[in-house]
Amino acid sequence: MSATRDAILDRLGTIPDRPDPAVEIVSTMAADGFERRLVEYDVEPGERARAYLLVPDDIDAGDERPGVLAVHPHAGEFAVGKSDPAGLSETAAYHYGVECCRRGHVVCCPDLLCFEDRRPAERERAAGTAPAGADYEKFVAMDRLLRGSSLQAKYLSDLAAALDILEAHDSVAPDSLGVLGHSLGGQEAAWVAWFDDRVDAAVVSSGAARLAAVQREQITHNFALYVPGLLTVGDMDDVLADAAPTPLLVTHGTEDGIFPPDSVRRLGDTVLDAYADAGVPERFELTFFAGGHEFPADVRSNAYAWLDRWLDR
Repeated sequence: MSATRDAILDRLGTIPDRPDPAVEIVSTMAADGFERRLVEYDVEPGERARAYLLVPDDIDAGDERPGVLAVHPHAGEFAVGKSDPAGLSETAAYHYGVECCRRGHVVCCPDLLCFEDRRPAERERAAGTAPAGADYEKFVAMDRLLRGSSLQAKYLSDLAAALDILEAHDSVAPDSLGVLGHSLGGQEAAWVAWFDDRVDAAVVSSGAARLAAVQREQITHNFALYVPGLLTVGDMDDVLADAAPTPLLVTHGTEDGIFPPDSVRRLGDTVLDAYADAGVPERFELTFFAGGHEFPADVRSNAYAWLDRWLDR
């Protein structure tokens, strides 16, 4: 383990204990070409979370497919989490979990803490007895800091639990696990590719830049972005460089106003050098497209082809 990796792990703080997920199926729903299963599982002792598990209809007994973790964006829409990639929201560009499933993959779409089913109860929010929306995100992030951890550490632990679900699924090849996401989801795909050695391919859509540049431009972000002391030991290019040799695709808009494109280019140079040093330059790709902070159809298609290339082996 490199000194930089050790230092970054130290800055993340305490990683929560992760029990056996003890998965339960809450409900099932037939969809076009797949089944959408709402599942509940343990992420910490005494804490349950929910995800949609998307399973293609054409899987036969004994068949094994790649498993893909599809992480939802932020967009300030705390009422919508897993429903975005699972195809239940109004934003079709975020239905990338469904689109992966229709390519034959088993897909897990979890809620991150603070989103959808992982918010205080509606009656508490309505009565003002619990924080709501961005206030709740701020509360849980600050609570983690007070307890020697970080929201990013929590997200990594919870997403590793979602990978546990995929890895244990009868129809998933355990050595063929991928992750993709957009915006916050892309940020988390980057971190998970670095954190969890089970990830065999990753796609980061509009979710990574050098944080020194983000701070230079005074751009505010989601609370998980802020890992205490990270800039004293490295930056996001160090995180992604240390993901080598995991196949990694980063996509970014030339007019993205949230992650400065110039810093993404610099990040890409550093990461490509690291992959070249590892002898696998073909496993890293940075793709720019004309546009902003988005995940257009043609870019998504290329992202799925990237996952297919490295997972269907």
